[in-house]
Amino acid sequence: MKRNRNLLLLAALCAGIAGAATAAPETSMPADAGIAERNLPIDSVVVTGTRYASDIRHLPMSVAVVGRETIEQRQEASLLPLLTEQVPGLFITSRGVMGYGVSTGAAGGMSLRGIGGGSAAQLLVLVDGRPQYMGLFGHPIADVYQSMLAERVEVVRGPASVLYGSNAMGGVINIVTRQQREEGVRTDLNVSYGSWNTLQTEAANRIRKGRFTSVVTASYNRTDGHRADLGFEQYGGYAKVGYAFSAHWKAFADVSLTHFNASNPGPVTKRLYDNDSHITRGMTSFALENEYDRTSGALKCYYNWGRHRINDGYEAGEEPLDYRFHSRDRMLGISLYQSAALWQGARVTAGIDWQHFGGEAWNRAVADGTQSPIADQTEDEVAGYAEFRQTAGRFTFDAGLRVDHHTRTSTEWVPQVGISWRAARDGVLKASASKGFRNPVLRDLYMFGVKNPDLKPERLWNYELAWSQRLADGRLSYGVNLFRIEGRDIIQTGIRDGRNILLNQARIENWGIEANAAWRIAAAWSLDANYSWLRMKYPVLASPEHKLYAGANFSRKRWMVAAGVQYVEGLYTAVAPNAEIQENFVLLNLRASFRVNRRLTIYARGENLLAQRYEINAGYPMPRATAFGGIKLNF
Repeated sequence: MKRNRNLLLLAALCAGIAGAATAAPETSMPADAGIAERNLPIDSVVVTGTRYASDIRHLPMSVAVVGRETIEQRQEASLLPLLTEQVPGLFITSRGVMGYGVSTGAAGGMSLRGIGGGSAAQLLVLVDGRPQYMGLFGHPIADVYQSMLAERVEVVRGPASVLYGSNAMGGVINIVTRQQREEGVRTDLNVSYGSWNTLQTEAANRIRKGRFTSVVTASYNRTDGHRADLGFEQYGGYAKVGYAFSAHWKAFADVSLTHFNASNPGPVTKRLYDNDSHITRGMTSFALENEYDRTSGALKCYYNWGRHRINDGYEAGEEPLDYRFHSRDRMLGISLYQSAALWQGARVTAGIDWQHFGGEAWNRAVADGTQSPIADQTEDEVAGYAEFRQTAGRFTFDAGLRVDHHTRTSTEWVPQVGISWRAARDGVLKASASKGFRNPVLRDLYMFGVKNPDLKPERLWNYELAWSQRLADGRLSYGVNLFRIEGRDIIQTGIRDGRNILLNQARIENWGIEANAAWRIAAAWSLDANYSWLRMKYPVLASPEHKLYAGANFSRKRWMVAAGVQYVEGLYTAVAPNAEIQENFVLLNLRASFRVNRRLTIYARGENLLAQRYEINAGYPMPRATAFGGIKLNF
């Protein structure tokens, strides 16, 4: 199709902006040695792919980084719309101006390179390296991942099961929580209001006094929604304290609590009434970290929990339900790991993970409160892993292995290998092969009519070739990735003995291209773009064939203006066996702010300014043009 060829050409141009530039002679630089001394850009040092601070160029996998400055420019309560724009290959569903919801009609389905989609738990969300998902259903809860938490977000594109185990078969989104780096006290207030009576508020206090640090953040967000009965209300709070015992040892403790109420009117063709959810999610953790010249590591203990109360609603002509769905879930985990430099250019990382997760679900009668049990189950998972990295000249070799034991599905061996070659100054060619897996979650094994306690883990292999380069003292950067994914034993509803049941019967055959480019034209001007093309033999929800984003940013003195265009083509909103429906759309967003003085900033943002009619969830039309305005106070 001519339009597809034009899109591919545009992506190639974005990636090749710097391709004609002449690279300066290569200088020798050992991988991961003296990172601070090299004065690398902040988005060049990541922790998610290695469990220790590492130069992104020497990792075998592809990692995208979204920093705090970009998060603040977006001026949204949720992190997820920003990640959809900024990370090639990643797409997250939505259904309105605010709020993703749970259960029937929920959005927040995450797909990376065609892995995931819907409510599948094939993409793992972490907070400071700790897994975050619903203990019974096993999927992330999209409305928990608020901007107020994040200092930066690191996204591993491709399997990360060697380090993070089950659910990381498609990749990892790691939210690195906020910090106070400078000495003193800082308080921020942020309030905005806009279309459909949408209110967003946030207050944050950060302290650093000698060895002590703290961050306390609270938020309240609400909207009436652009459709009747699509309202959403959210209360959230987060607190983190840290103490440095010495230059080498630090301890942190944090707690986060979110409660939200969400309504779902159903698809426009099949109206639902009284489909309401009341969800409470919490997490708390303790971490003891050490960092020396040649070794670093941590002990992390965490506990996640949740309570869900859901009215599944009824259609016109039906009687209201006489019961409500209730659930309690939990996940307790311990992670212990240490990384050490062995000899010149060599580093090994080893760790042990343990998780205990589960919960109970029941229906409660409205009339008399009697309970009908659905499930009451827990499972345990324990794993050990090791990763070895050796740099020899311009080459870095990487190999890792995880042995993961689950109480239901037994033992899984997870290998990973990769190599990177510094072929030019600040230019790196990478190749990798990695396995990802996902254990069936408790819902699949024990809940509802399609349950199957004999399910096996889902498995896939990802093969990748990538090139990235920085030019002009880092002002110009670009990257191109080629990948192929082959998966088997994917869980899907089938028929056995005349009834619907979950079976390990589906396969994955995906391949594609990802590209990104960024150009700091001058002190005030910058451009960035990313593009992904995905070919799926077996289509899945929330996975577009083409996704292109291009943005321009202007910042001078007191003004900041940012514009972005996102083009999506071939987005699957429904797949076989029912139907295959694809959606195409173009979104234009604009944001601007003016710093009145050192304490006060006013801002405005507009989304879908072309007033496009489109759907991401089938039957849920998205809002047309929206506008929001707000103020920020700093003191």
